[in-house]
Amino acid sequence: MTHLQEKNIPYHKISIAPMLDWTDRHFRFFLRLITKRPLFYTEMVAAPAILLGNRNHLLDYNTSEHPLALQVGGSDISMMAQCARYANDWGYKEININAGCPSSRVQAGQFGAVLMKTPQLVADCIDKMVGVSSLPVTVKTRISLNDVGGDGFEALFHFADLVQKAGCSHLIVHARQAKLNLSPKDNRSERLPLNYEVVYRLKKSFPDMLISINGNILSKQDIDTHLPYVDGVMIGRWAYGNPYALSDIDSIYFHDTHTVLSRFEILENMLPYLEQNKSHLSVICPHLLGLFHGQPNAKIYKQAVMSRNLEEIRTFIKTSTNQM
Repeated sequence: MTHLQEKNIPYHKISIAPMLDWTDRHFRFFLRLITKRPLFYTEMVAAPAILLGNRNHLLDYNTSEHPLALQVGGSDISMMAQCARYANDWGYKEININAGCPSSRVQAGQFGAVLMKTPQLVADCIDKMVGVSSLPVTVKTRISLNDVGGDGFEALFHFADLVQKAGCSHLIVHARQAKLNLSPKDNRSERLPLNYEVVYRLKKSFPDMLISINGNILSKQDIDTHLPYVDGVMIGRWAYGNPYALSDIDSIYFHDTHTVLSRFEILENMLPYLEQNKSHLSVICPHLLGLFHGQPNAKIYKQAVMSRNLEEIRTFIKTSTNQM
């Protein structure tokens, strides 16, 4: 494979899911020290917050986070169009519509999984967004709501057909149905089982549409299981709990042979960032806890990080590397 071909491997082949309170700018900066090529998503940002709130705070990011997509929650067509303009102005790679989060808080704002009840409204938003921005407009959703009967394929097919015709360039499907007014945690439970086959069937039905799969993907073996059937795999909790497991993602799936940093090198590279953001250590440090997941010194490492004391972190690096 030539260098040119390597560079042309689409970034959506592997992506990191938008996770509220987890995939903020601090975690994304940290994870980029581990893996360079997958597509990252912001936490979901409500459209009214972007239009009426502190836009710079909500939309700014470190350029090292690219490729980066902005995920927006909303259903007001004019607001969503304005968000697409801002995403374009801020230099995001795409704008993604949240049509899958089942939490009651999100539902109250008329976005998330409740939008599966009104697929034409999602399509209308996409049509308007595509018309005002040069960015790809994408959607993340579930198979269907759990009250549609059967495995939800017919509802998902209808949803995909409408959004594709409206200009959606990429559909990410969490391979579960969703139940409204149930917590996100309960929506991941066995009461709403995974059904990957429905997503595979959808890809067969829409061969010209980019379709990625999401849901309980916890290893490279899982990735390899799905990639023959879909265009991309979205990783969620695994990336947060054991981030260094992604250190060879670039070489395996993107044929990118850049030097991989060790865990200690990553931590050393984080120190200047922690110094610059001392007032936010209570938010940043929990994001780092998984770096030494499964290692003999993991407990000592976690104690150092959760002390929020940079000298303790430096001491951990010095003493642990000396013992190697």
